[in-house]
Amino acid sequence: MKVCGFSFVKNGVKFDYPVVEAITSILPLCDHFVVAVGDCDDGTLELIQSIKSEKIEILRTVWDPALKEKGRVLASETNKAFDTIPAEYDWCFYIQGDEVVHEKYLPAIRSAMVENLSNKAVEGLIFHYSHFYGTYDYIADSRRWYRSEIRIIRNDKDIRSWNDAQGFRWKDARKLKGLFVNASMYHYGWVRPPKKMKEKLDGSKQYWSAESKHIKTINQATTEYDYAQSIDSLTRFKETHPAVMQKRLLQLNWHPDLSEKKKKFTVRYFVLYWFEKIFHTGHSKTNIS
Repeated sequence: MKVCGFSFVKNGVKFDYPVVEAITSILPLCDHFVVAVGDCDDGTLELIQSIKSEKIEILRTVWDPALKEKGRVLASETNKAFDTIPAEYDWCFYIQGDEVVHEKYLPAIRSAMVENLSNKAVEGLIFHYSHFYGTYDYIADSRRWYRSEIRIIRNDKDIRSWNDAQGFRWKDARKLKGLFVNASMYHYGWVRPPKKMKEKLDGSKQYWSAESKHIKTINQATTEYDYAQSIDSLTRFKETHPAVMQKRLLQLNWHPDLSEKKKKFTVRYFVLYWFEKIFHTGHSKTNIS
């Protein structure tokens, strides 16, 4: 079995992406790793080059600002990296620049790839998601945060990154047949200093249509992002973070006013939220895209 990792990044230094942590967290499972580095001059290329591994292959790319609708430029960059992976690799492990895998999950992930290598009915492997918000102490747990996504796919170039690169589908838009892995992907995209968070969100607007729901959600007339203003529900994280994230944990020096006791729901979502909590629904084990 041969595994190739792949990812993309642009302005990773400017917007403080934990992209090195993301890549190195899954590097032990990969025989090779392709990183599409977009056109930027903030030191991102040098940052990726600083990763001490012969597995890393850097692909220089230019982002297309015309692909604004639904953030399609992100899927385009993902596909550029995926398309360079040679046919010799069986599984392709995708990770975004703000996602990190805890080392405790690596054995289970490797086992899932080995056990399903010959089972062609499994077209991808699905990860549960934990979305950290504001600081490393809280997870966003309302229905508007996606619960799972496929992150390991077959090396079949008819599989495409979809919409804003959140997941994958076949070229004809069919969903992939996936199997859950006993592992969670830790998403740190919403943990940054408030000023840096605002800069990152403002910078992302150039790749989305102004009228998109995504842009309307993140708009704030402030110089620093107000985490408390834009969250509906949190739960406290009581486990450990990946070893590769420890340096960032020690550097945290901002303290937003957050609490798991504060809920901002409509009546409908309030009922659905507590229904899921009580009956443990909303975390389906069935195949999804």
